Order: sequence, then C-alpha cells, then structure tokens
Amino acid sequence: MAADFENTVAQKSYALALRIVKAYIYLKDEKKEYVLSKQMLRSGTSIGAQIRETKFAQSRADFISKFSIALKEANETQYWLELLYESGFIDKLAFESIHKDTEEVTAMMVSIVKKAKETAQ
Repeated sequence: MAADFENTVAQKSYALALRIVKAYIYLKDEKKEYVLSKQMLRSGTSIGAQIRETKFAQSRADFISKFSIALKEANETQYWLELLYESGFIDKLAFESIHKDTEEVTAMMVSIVKKAKETAQ
C-alpha cells in the first residue's frame, strides 16, 4: 500500500509540475513577469524531481531526506504563488486552484515522511 501511495504522490507532483510550467509560460508571455515566475518554476518543478529521486534512494535516510527537500520546495512554491497572487499577476481562481494542488501534494508528502520516520526507528 505504501508504494501505491508514493506512486500517487509522484503522479500528482508531476501533474503539479505541468501546471507550474504552464503558469510560468502564461506569466512570462502574457504578463511579462520574469522573476517571481522563474522562482516558482524552479521550486515547483523540483518537487516532483525530488520525489522521482526517492525511487532509487540508497537508504531510508536518503529517502526521507529527498522527501524532506521536496517538502521545502513545496513550501517555497506556495510562497511564490502567494506573492504572484498578492501582487496581481494571477487571479484568485488560478491561485486557489494551484495552491490547493500544492497543499494536497504537501499533505501526502508529510504523511510519507512521518511514516518513513516511524518505521526507521
């Protein structure tokens, strides 16, 4: 069951990364916003990349470390999204939608890290 859950978070983080890429393209091309959106792109696509790396983690500690980095990247992504929303580059509907997806992936990662730490002891 844990592998299924990890597969689900991998799929959801990949879908989130695609949304982030599309949001970046929109912000760059339509809004001419280059700095905040680039930061969001970097952190938002890093989430899934870190999760993907857990597939070949060398140890339980490495697995936990990579998921912990993905959590930090998700938190950073939420920050950039909030800044983009508060500064008027994205509207409330877009913000709430992508922020919700980020929170969902974050909650799944928190659960995985917690379980991994419990089983490591």
